[in-house]
Amino acid sequence: MKRTLWLLMCGALPGWAQDPLSLRDAVARAMEKNKAVEASVAARQAAESRVAQAKGGQLPKVNYSESWTRSDNPVFVFSSLLTQRRFTESNFQVGTLNRPGFLNNFQSQVVADQTLFDAGQTKHAVRSAELTKDLTGEEGRRTRMDVIASVIKSYYDALLGAEQLKAAAEARRSAEADLERAQAVRAAGLSTDVDVLSIRVHLAGVREQQIRREAAVEVAQASLNDALGLPLDTPHTLTSLLAPLKLPAGVLPELEASALNERPEARQVKLATSLAQNQAATARGTMLPQVGVRAAFEADRQRFYDRGGANWLVSVGLRWNLFNGFSDRARIRESAFAVRRSEAEAEQANSTIRLQVRRAFADLRAAGQRIEVTRASVAEAEESLRITQNRYSTGLSNVTELLRTESAVLEARTRYLAAIHDQRLAAAMLELAAGTLTVNSEVLNEGSR
Repeated sequence: MKRTLWLLMCGALPGWAQDPLSLRDAVARAMEKNKAVEASVAARQAAESRVAQAKGGQLPKVNYSESWTRSDNPVFVFSSLLTQRRFTESNFQVGTLNRPGFLNNFQSQVVADQTLFDAGQTKHAVRSAELTKDLTGEEGRRTRMDVIASVIKSYYDALLGAEQLKAAAEARRSAEADLERAQAVRAAGLSTDVDVLSIRVHLAGVREQQIRREAAVEVAQASLNDALGLPLDTPHTLTSLLAPLKLPAGVLPELEASALNERPEARQVKLATSLAQNQAATARGTMLPQVGVRAAFEADRQRFYDRGGANWLVSVGLRWNLFNGFSDRARIRESAFAVRRSEAEAEQANSTIRLQVRRAFADLRAAGQRIEVTRASVAEAEESLRITQNRYSTGLSNVTELLRTESAVLEARTRYLAAIHDQRLAAAMLELAAGTLTVNSEVLNEGSR
C-alpha cells in the first residue's frame, strides 16, 4: 500500500521526489555524465594525438646509442684502435696483427635521419590522420545527438508513465464511486447483484492497469538515469510538462537539405570518400623514389670514462621500389575500388537520410493531428460519463453502458497523453534526422497546456 501511495505521489508531481529536473537540465547533465559522451571525447583526443604522430614524419629522427664490445677478433681490434685514435707502429707487427689481445670498445653514437623526399607519403599520412580525426569528431557529434534523443525519450516516457498512472488512479476512484452508486441502486430495488459484480470486475481490471503502470514508472525512472549516466535508483522530480509543443511548420525540402549538410552520417560518408582517395594517392606514391639524409657523430674509447677518438659522417641515400612482386600495383587497384565503394555508399546514405527525414516529418504532423482529435474526444468522453452516471443513478441506464463509458474515458485520456508524448518525441526525431538536435534545440522547450 505504501508503494502504491508513493507512486501516486510521483504521478501527481509529475515525477519522483527530490532533485528537481527539467528536460534541459537533464540534457545538460547527460552531456557531463553520460559515459558514451565521455568515450567519444577520449576517442577524439586519441585521434588528435594520431595527427601529431603523423606530423612527426616531417621532422628529423635523432637517436643516441651506447654500446660496449670486447673481442680479440683481428679485424675488430684493428678497426677499433683506429677509431679510438690509439693505433701505433707496434700494431703493424705480424704477430700482433694475427693474434691481438682482447680489446674493449665503448662506443657512443648520435644519428640523425631526415627525409628529403618521400613522394608525399608523410603528407598523405598526415592527411589521413586529419580525416580520421574529423570522422571521429562527427562520430562524437552523432553520439551527443543520440544521447540527447535518448534523454528526451526517457524523460517523456517517465512523464507519460506518471500521467497514465494518474489517469489510472482517477479511473479507479471513479470505478469505486460507481460501485457505491450500484450498491445504492441495488438497495433501492432498481438493480440486481449482477450490476454490482460487473462493476467489481471492472474495478479489478482498473487496479490491474494501475499495477502495470506503477512498474512502467519504475522502469522509466531507471531508463532516464541510465541515459543521464547516473545510478539507476537516483530519484528526481520531473518539472517539465507533458504538454503539446508549438513549433513553426517546417518545409520538407529545407529539412532534407539541412540533413544532407548537417547530419554526422552525411559528413562521415564524405570524409570516408576523401580518406579512400587519400589512401589511393598513398598507394601510387609507393612507386616513386625516396630520398633521405643521415648525419652521425661517433666516439670510441677503451674505457667508458676516457676520452677517445671521435668521427662523423653525412650521407644522402636514394631508395626506389623498382619491383615488389606486383603487390604495389594490386594495392593501387584495391584503393581505386575502395574509392568507388565509398562513393556508392555516400549516395546510398544520402537516400537513407532523406527517407528518415520524411518519416520523422510525417510522424510529427500525424502526432499533431492526433492531439487535436484526442483532446476533443477526452472532453466528449468525460461529458458522456457524467450523463451516464446520472442516468444510472436514476435507473435510466444499465451497468453495461456505464462500464462502457468508464472505459471510454480512460482510453481517451490514455490516447491523448500518448499523442502528446509521440509529438514531443517526433519533434526530437525530426531534429535528429535533420542533424540540428543540440542542447539549445527548441524541442527542449517546456511546451504549453
